[in-house]
Amino acid sequence: MATISASEFRNGVTFEMDGQVMQVVEFQHVKPGKGAAFVRTKMKNVITGAVTETSFNPTAKFEGAFVERKDMEYSYSDGDLYYFMDPETYDLVPIGKDTLGDNFKFVKENMVCKISSYKGKIFAVDPPTFVELEITDTEPGFAGNTATNVTKPATLETGAEIKVPLFISAGDKIRIDTRTGEYLERCKG
Repeated sequence: MATISASEFRNGVTFEMDGQVMQVVEFQHVKPGKGAAFVRTKMKNVITGAVTETSFNPTAKFEGAFVERKDMEYSYSDGDLYYFMDPETYDLVPIGKDTLGDNFKFVKENMVCKISSYKGKIFAVDPPTFVELEITDTEPGFAGNTATNVTKPATLETGAEIKVPLFISAGDKIRIDTRTGEYLERCKG
């Protein structure tokens, strides 16, 4: 992989530093009146998600890091292993439960997720941003109850629990934002 100097930083650039893969979130070239220029950088560790701010000499060199992001279809789980199918090779790739985020509770079989890996090591599984799931259990709704912002718990077909408006019933299909776990709307048909 090619080396990259701090003066070449741009948003989204990934590089290796101290054995970690970092991604530039924000950068600013600073040329003070006195002293040497530097690059103020806000960067995110793509494996752990930790965000740090550091200043670099513009000539500081780093090894570029290629993070592979690939769409794979969730097939099934077996204990703590979750199997995803590579659409090109049809290979099943096992991913440990500890790699999956909290929002994986909104994923059901055959949904396509974005799998992020570095040097063959998978470090993140991102579900689709919006999913449509069926409500399997919730208290009955009340006709005419139109109070706004009043919610009740509901269980989804994946087993996840979320808050939904009072008019939602078991059997309804709803759209959810997997980033926040929030109910968005009832689906038609």
